[in-house]
Amino acid sequence: MIVLKSPAEIEKMAAAGRIVAEILAGLREKVVPGVTLAELDAFAERETLKRKAKPAFKGYSGFPFSLCCSVNEQVVHGFATQRVLASGDIVSLDFGVVYCGYYGDSAITVPVGEISPTAAKLIKVTEESLFKAIEVADASHRLSDVSHAVQAYVEARGFSVVRDFVGHGIGKELHEGPQIPNFGAAGKGPKLKPGMVLAIEPMINEKGYDVRVLEDGWTAVTTDGGLSAHFEHTVAVTDNGPLILTQI
Repeated sequence: MIVLKSPAEIEKMAAAGRIVAEILAGLREKVVPGVTLAELDAFAERETLKRKAKPAFKGYSGFPFSLCCSVNEQVVHGFATQRVLASGDIVSLDFGVVYCGYYGDSAITVPVGEISPTAAKLIKVTEESLFKAIEVADASHRLSDVSHAVQAYVEARGFSVVRDFVGHGIGKELHEGPQIPNFGAAGKGPKLKPGMVLAIEPMINEKGYDVRVLEDGWTAVTTDGGLSAHFEHTVAVTDNGPLILTQI
């Protein structure tokens, strides 16, 4: 079921989204060679509680951390372990909070020190594909137009779109309807309406799109060992077009 939000509810979600954006901005600055994933997780949780919010992911279906940290070939849901980041790594940071009863959810992929040209291009194309999708998140389009925008942009640049994980509606629950694949033909699915709030999140692989989940039951990795990048924004469909809620 797709739950439409009132303007007042979208304002509350924007407040949650600003907290997410501020903390991700702080995390970006902390991603340097030598930092551990656990240190990033501790920072995210500390800053969340300081703002009277609650980490959205910690305890969600048993997930043990506040921050998802996915390094290199890890696609999503990576654990914030004592792993030390090294120059040349890329790390995807997926983070959410609950504030005033509503969720905000966003993700960025950050280079660690000097990275390869391929890694830099993957990050750039993944982020650009997110904004291509957001451009069509308005009442003149259908849901699959958002999906198609990602796939068309990414595949034209030689990368592949993960099929096993998708974006989602968001509101009083972290995961609401509809599901939002990052692939598919345009012009399909429900018409977008003002009041829909969507967590749009391209997950893009350097090589093939196949992934597998590790024995921890959470961490998804590319099956071919290629790099993966992930960007996400929480976006409201409004009468005046798409409104990004997870930015400063």
